[in-house]
Amino acid sequence: MGKIIALANQKGGVGKTTTTINLAASLAALEKKVLVVDADPQANASSGLGIDINNLRSSLYECLVNGDDPRGAIQPTKLEKLSVLPSHIDLVGAEIEMLNMEQREYVIKRLLTPLKDDYDFILIDCSPSLGLIVVNALTAADSVIIPVQCEYFALEGIGKLLNTIKIIKSKLNHSLEIEGFLMTMFDARLRVANEIYEDVKNSFKDLVFKTVIYRNITLVEASSAGEPVLLHDIESKGSQNHIELAKELISKNKS
Repeated sequence: MGKIIALANQKGGVGKTTTTINLAASLAALEKKVLVVDADPQANASSGLGIDINNLRSSLYECLVNGDDPRGAIQPTKLEKLSVLPSHIDLVGAEIEMLNMEQREYVIKRLLTPLKDDYDFILIDCSPSLGLIVVNALTAADSVIIPVQCEYFALEGIGKLLNTIKIIKSKLNHSLEIEGFLMTMFDARLRVANEIYEDVKNSFKDLVFKTVIYRNITLVEASSAGEPVLLHDIESKGSQNHIELAKELISKNKS
């Protein structure tokens, strides 16, 4: 049975979507079957994996609001073992439309549970918020990866996210665990980056991934081209970092 991992941080610009795209692609390259669930109305994970978000017959929105079968909305990518349940700007309105649903916090869980046998990993790219869809994602997830940008104010808001995770664990999803804190946009030349890294390591110890994602222009270029970095430039630092991250994740989850 596959593992559902949410990537969440209500602070924007921390590399969450970039991590989702490239971790998923790296897992697929390592022969794992992967589904990316794009739970962000900006749909950057979808477009970053080459999905034409303007010509979708069905997306996560229709699955949440209309009860569409997610298998009918899932799209293939350039990588054989990687698929996407895409997002659309309509997802902005889904939270309001879900308010009157019974057990509204469990809608994504009900969608994804039947898919767990089809994939090794299901990665949910969350929006930079703590709204109902993020609560849904954390309720559906087995664990959560928290990307942390190696810059000042990096830890701003993490306390609030950890409190949200604690509440969801106690009220909605008793099995939710923190998969790890992932340091992103790291530049070893900057004193502040090294200080933030040490602060996070001292605060969260073994929960911090050994792999660090270095600041790398190729990651930005690949996203703009609508493909994972390993298809854009497999020799790049960004590609190698994410392959190492995928290996570390697989190693942590060996049964």
